[in-house]
Amino acid sequence: MALNSNMVALGTAAPDFSLPDLDGVLRSLADFDAPMLLVAFVCNHCPYVKHIEQVFGAFTAGQADLDVVGICSNDAEHYPDDAPVGLADQVARANWTFPYLVDESQEVARAYNAACTPDFFLYGPDRTLAYRGAFDGSTPGNGVPVTGEYLAGAIEQVRQGEPVPEPHFPSTGCGIKWRA
Repeated sequence: MALNSNMVALGTAAPDFSLPDLDGVLRSLADFDAPMLLVAFVCNHCPYVKHIEQVFGAFTAGQADLDVVGICSNDAEHYPDDAPVGLADQVARANWTFPYLVDESQEVARAYNAACTPDFFLYGPDRTLAYRGAFDGSTPGNGVPVTGEYLAGAIEQVRQGEPVPEPHFPSTGCGIKWRA
C-alpha cells in the first residue's frame, strides 16, 4: 500500500544518528560536513524506489556541495531483500556512491518521522530542515518522466541561501516496514 511522507516542520534540526554502513563502519550526523545534507530513506524491494534509483544515483553523484546518506529502516527479517546483501546489490545496480546505512532498530526512521520509501529530507548548512518531500512528480505507472526536479529545485534554493518555497509535495512510496 502506498503512503505519503509526513511533512515534518521546516526548520527542524536533523536528528543525530549512529548507524553501520554496508561495510559495518559506524556513521553519524557529524561525519557529513558538506554545506547541504540529504537524508534519503530508501530500500531495495520497493517499486517506488526502484522507479527512481538510476536517476537518483546519477543526480546525487554530481553534487559536490551535497552530502547524501541513504538509510534503510525496513524490517529485514520479514523483507529479506532489504537485508544488507540486497542493499549491496542495489548499490551496484543503481550506481549509488553515497553511504547506505542500516537502521535495524528503526529508531532513526522514527526520529526523522520517516514514513515511506523513498522519503527525502534536505538540510542546509545549519542542519535544519529546508525541504522534505518528493524527488519529482513521477511514480511507477503515471507516465511522468523521472527528473528529480523537485529535489533539484530545493537544492538550488538552499545553495543560494534562500528558503525553499511551499508547497513541498510529499513523497509517495511503500510504507516503512515496521517491526511488530
